Amino acid sequence: MSLANETLASLRRRLAAREISPADIIRDLAAAIEAKNPSVGAYLSWDVDAAVTEAEQTDTSLPLGGVPIAIKDNINVTGQPCTCGSKILAENYRSPYDATSIRQLRAGGALPFGRLNMDEFAMGSSTENSALGVTRNPWDLDRIPGGSSGGSASSVASATAIAALGSDTGGSIRQPAALCGVVGVKPTYGRVSRFGLVAFASSLDQIGTLTKTVEDSALVLNHLCGHDPLDSTSLNEPVPDFAAALGRDIKGLRIGLPKEYFISGIHPAVADAVRAAIKTLESLGARVEEISLPHTDAGVSTYYILAPAEASANLARFDGVRYGHRTANATDILDHYFSSRAEGFGPEVKRRILLGTYVLSSGYYDAYYLKAQRARTLIRRDFEEAFQKVDVIVSPTAPSPAHKMGELKNNPLQAYLEDVFTIPANLAGLPAMSVPSGFAEEGGKKLPVGIQIIGKALDEVTMLRVAHAFEQASGLSHLAP
Repeated sequence: MSLANETLASLRRRLAAREISPADIIRDLAAAIEAKNPSVGAYLSWDVDAAVTEAEQTDTSLPLGGVPIAIKDNINVTGQPCTCGSKILAENYRSPYDATSIRQLRAGGALPFGRLNMDEFAMGSSTENSALGVTRNPWDLDRIPGGSSGGSASSVASATAIAALGSDTGGSIRQPAALCGVVGVKPTYGRVSRFGLVAFASSLDQIGTLTKTVEDSALVLNHLCGHDPLDSTSLNEPVPDFAAALGRDIKGLRIGLPKEYFISGIHPAVADAVRAAIKTLESLGARVEEISLPHTDAGVSTYYILAPAEASANLARFDGVRYGHRTANATDILDHYFSSRAEGFGPEVKRRILLGTYVLSSGYYDAYYLKAQRARTLIRRDFEEAFQKVDVIVSPTAPSPAHKMGELKNNPLQAYLEDVFTIPANLAGLPAMSVPSGFAEEGGKKLPVGIQIIGKALDEVTMLRVAHAFEQASGLSHLAP
């Protein structure tokens, strides 16, 4: 069996026993990418020779020593492209530095290998918005993998990556994890440094993991989290050993079911998977009770005011002067700015910049942006009250399994609603993850669905503990299309 099919934990055991070398893993991954990427489209680029050279020099005694991890293409790695799925950066940008998350992984012995496709500047839930080509769902190549970390989820699901980094602004790790049948974790806001992550919405963005198992996620998080003085929002909090908590029983833990998350319109298979998951958790000794998060219905509208507002400011730096796409025929400096951005940005990015600029403009700031900030506070308070009664919250991750490519191309509002269950955790800054929980039958094919587990701020340990217990009891660990 190819080493590409193994989990991070199993590879670490084999590396420790000197049964394999890091270069062996790189070569098997490269073969898998060559075979599968033409149809799946998860990778934008990869450099086998450079990775093998680095692999031969790595210290396999380190906790992640010798394991390659694929990187979403909005996280900077020295000397590598960082396109953000956009024409404006695809032509000539190479990163001059490592993001803190990359330095953290290297310090643990991991090997960054390969750049993964994404919705342009992380704006989307399907990875159809990339200017560099679409990514497909390995379970059904006619369907989306989710987004914006669609390349990350698809690479792990197709066994062309052992593990991957993604970023999550409103569900961009968890939603594709659910649609591709892998584990996706968004840590507490500030748990992982954002230095070197190309910003979409700075108060919402968070780097996280996509892996084959909960154990693999915990192992990567051990070396991804930590305080960083280069990021003013980085939390100066101790980082527990996330992997050490796995395997403990969940008897007596209180699990909340938010009644607002079980709404009409959920695909029947998704609802059934959540109900089955609840029964599994109850059989393990957890206590389940209904809770209320009354401002849930304001989540999507709040997000689509705040996130575009922050994006309109963050993306102002892409002007074609210092780096990135530059128009060829500008007549003056204003024409240079306007034409470079018009040519470089795709339609979804333009839509959100326009929306963000509008809600921040004079006469509309109080009516939209300020009101959205107040709604965000109410959403956060809902969670604070709920967590006085329960230890974790369980819900669907996405309202439906993966839809067909192009199905929502002309319906952006419906596409935005794909994140209805994931957005609130970002607005509240809470840790949340998706775990495979079953399948839906669509067109004669099995499509994965996932459950979302939301934890208290800085309590990833309990969240991962519940996820691992469910994963082991359900038998849904390491699904393969």
